[in-house]
Amino acid sequence: MTLPVPPEEKAERLNRLLTVWLLRIAAVCLFGLGIDIWIRLVGLHEGPLNRFDLMPIWWKIAAPALAVLYPVAGVGLWMTVSWGAVTWAIVAAVEIVMHLIFPDLFGGMTLLIVLHLFGLSMLLLLRVIGWWETRRRLHRRG
Repeated sequence: MTLPVPPEEKAERLNRLLTVWLLRIAAVCLFGLGIDIWIRLVGLHEGPLNRFDLMPIWWKIAAPALAVLYPVAGVGLWMTVSWGAVTWAIVAAVEIVMHLIFPDLFGGMTLLIVLHLFGLSMLLLLRVIGWWETRRRLHRRG
């Protein structure tokens, strides 16, 4: 015989499940972007910016930073630790500066920026809802 689960606990479980799914999907995407940057750095990429020594100086600064930040953010998001989301926000900020402020140097990759902002805003929304549900539950008890 199982005991009924209170609605508050169901809401918390759903929120946690959705948050974990969002973080894991973002982690896989960031790993993929990290692999793409590393492919460019080691020279396996065909086309412009195909090797580190052939990149312009602005890409020589940005590419290694992203090559480190992408996998670190991916690991943190996969483990669902708070520093993963912080690192993801740093990656998004770096790419916003690169592609919105300096589009003539880095190209205007607005889709990537939109995806970063969408994912981070969904994470923020889930965290706010979780905080609100916890607060509401504590008020009911007290």
